[in-house]
Amino acid sequence: MENNNCGKVVNLCISRKKGTPKTRKDIGRFIENYGIEMDAHASSDSHRQVSLLGIESIAKMQALGLNVRGGSFAENITTKGIELLALKIGERLLIGNEVILEITQIGKECHTKCAIFYKAGDCVMPKEGIFAKIVKGGIVNKNDPITLHR
Repeated sequence: MENNNCGKVVNLCISRKKGTPKTRKDIGRFIENYGIEMDAHASSDSHRQVSLLGIESIAKMQALGLNVRGGSFAENITTKGIELLALKIGERLLIGNEVILEITQIGKECHTKCAIFYKAGDCVMPKEGIFAKIVKGGIVNKNDPITLHR
């Protein structure tokens, strides 16, 4: 992450119900301080409005023989080329030309095994996923660049 060109959006994913695999979309409307339009996790009361997981993490699960893809771990954005776990809480990402996310949480604690765990046999979100709130909304497209926002 030495330059500002950190990575890109591989998949945009939403679901109507929490704890389930998400459906992939080519475009998403990100609503400031709320979440992604039509996603179950959208809420102005949450610091986890958007979740991100690297395609590299998904590839680890595929290498173990699991039949998973972008969205299988209920991430909103599947990224490529950005070291998500190197980010710090409070850092901001610019996605495309307008959407700004602020990192609010690294990883999460799973209190119960969700549908994703039972379907995939494991879940990388608790260890390798990150969460953010939407500081500035707008439209995000599949393949949009993701850069550090200073």
